[in-house]
Amino acid sequence: MQAGILAATGIIVRIIGLLYRSPLTAIIGDEGNGYYGYAYNCYMIALLISSYSIPSAVSKIISGKLAVGQYIYAQRTFRAAMYYVAVIGGIISLVLMIFARSFVTDPNAVPVLRIFAPTVFLFGVLGVLRGYFQAHKTMVQTSISQILEQIGNALISILMALILRSTVSLPEVETEEAMAAYQTSRAVRGAMGSALGTGAGVLIALVFMVMLYMANRPYVHDRVFLDMHAPAPMTVVMKRLVSYVTPFLLSTLVYNMTTLLNQTIYTRVMIGARGMEGSLVASEYGIFSGKAVLITNIPIAIAAAVSSAMIPEISAKYARKKRKAARSLAGEVIRMTMLIAIPSTVGLIALARPVTMLLFPQQASLAKASYLLMALAVTVALYSFSTLTNAILQSAGKPWTPVINSLIAIALQAFLLWLLLYVTPLGIYAMVIALILHAVLTCLLNQMSISRYRLATINVRLYFFEPLEAAFVMGICCFVVYFLLQLLLGLVIPGAYFVNLISVLPAILTGVYAYAFVLLRTGTVTKEELRRFPRGETLYRIACATGIYAKKRRRTRTAKSYGQVRHTSAKKRKRKNRYGF
Repeated sequence: MQAGILAATGIIVRIIGLLYRSPLTAIIGDEGNGYYGYAYNCYMIALLISSYSIPSAVSKIISGKLAVGQYIYAQRTFRAAMYYVAVIGGIISLVLMIFARSFVTDPNAVPVLRIFAPTVFLFGVLGVLRGYFQAHKTMVQTSISQILEQIGNALISILMALILRSTVSLPEVETEEAMAAYQTSRAVRGAMGSALGTGAGVLIALVFMVMLYMANRPYVHDRVFLDMHAPAPMTVVMKRLVSYVTPFLLSTLVYNMTTLLNQTIYTRVMIGARGMEGSLVASEYGIFSGKAVLITNIPIAIAAAVSSAMIPEISAKYARKKRKAARSLAGEVIRMTMLIAIPSTVGLIALARPVTMLLFPQQASLAKASYLLMALAVTVALYSFSTLTNAILQSAGKPWTPVINSLIAIALQAFLLWLLLYVTPLGIYAMVIALILHAVLTCLLNQMSISRYRLATINVRLYFFEPLEAAFVMGICCFVVYFLLQLLLGLVIPGAYFVNLISVLPAILTGVYAYAFVLLRTGTVTKEELRRFPRGETLYRIACATGIYAKKRRRTRTAKSYGQVRHTSAKKRKRKNRYGF
């Protein structure tokens, strides 16, 4: 249920992100998206080093201590984490502010990165509070804070991009070079406004989480006061926190540094070796990162949310020596996530152009963004699986294994990217091939590690091939319905965008029904499994109302269950008669 809450929040947050990125892209353009992407990648690496792994590490340690009643240790871990992020986050924020020119490949992205710098410190404190509440097995606080963060980000990003972009004045002499510089300045100012919105969103979420913690302080202090365990020294707590944070940090850093590494290789090869203009390289990268990658991140966010909710639960089971229950939970979570990630992959392949046109209708880059999305859709299922396996390995006390696996995958894909950029004219499509290789290698290596340590039993046919068969039927239905509607509506409705808008929504709904129909009719997902999903009873009633479950099957199962009830009742009557009641 907690994973479902966080996963649903992840979808809502990503949808809000997509909705505001469309008008923002119209304001700052693909070039502005490129400068924002350059700075954002450096900002993400700074977060990874300072605080991005803090929520997972804090939730793992505190959940383990809460499971055995050590409330003093749990509270001291929370305080130690606050000290850690205050020091590390403050230092990294200053380094980004002062040495911004050394971290980005394009000088136009320097002012954008400097605006990102203070957010690193704020995000560290926010991460500790989120990890603290996640350790108590409640994701509601984290979910609400993420939604508030994204809403604030969306509104302030658009507003500040408009304001800052309007501060650039037209050149007195409108030559070709002057107009190019004018457009670049407007793109940079727009990217700076978007970075301000990111910081404002984090600040709003932080204020909300601090208010929640202050409201719960009396309850926390009562539990600490009643704890009879001997308090551990703060130095011991800090050492243990650092020992947990370091592998989490390195794993997350290595796992996410692919983006920055690939961006650096791409820009330097295309500008230095290929002689491409910097503004054109930024525009190409803006289409790749600001459109195609952004759309694929929506379903991947589900896996990230599920892994965040899974870490404290599995860690608590290992703390209680319940290895079999932990393995069972890990397998169930992987299966449930793949039931969502695999159809997401197929759906994005089938409707790549309609979805791109719906969200980013700029005609100049529509074709390229669609092709990039179609190719990147393969990574949705792969990255979802690797994210979950990373969390399983970390929860089981094997935090260094995903680090080694990610390093191997990154090294091989970086070499392939460099080779493709130098030898072939693929350009930005070489980035897609490298990312697919990275996702495949990470999945294979993590799966081998899980099998070696026996952390989960993965049924390949049940977890992957059967959902893929249902998703294949779904993809055909989506494409056929969209094609027919577009063909018919194009005769009566002017404007390609409105025809696409009206056609794509029924196609998606048809695909959802087709996928659910195949899954449930073939027995890939049983009635009992469906009821274990978040809001499972509601889903089951919808399945019955829409005719997915046949009446004959329901009657057979009902009759069997009624027979069991009658048999049990007869036994009870016999027992009662025996004793004379």
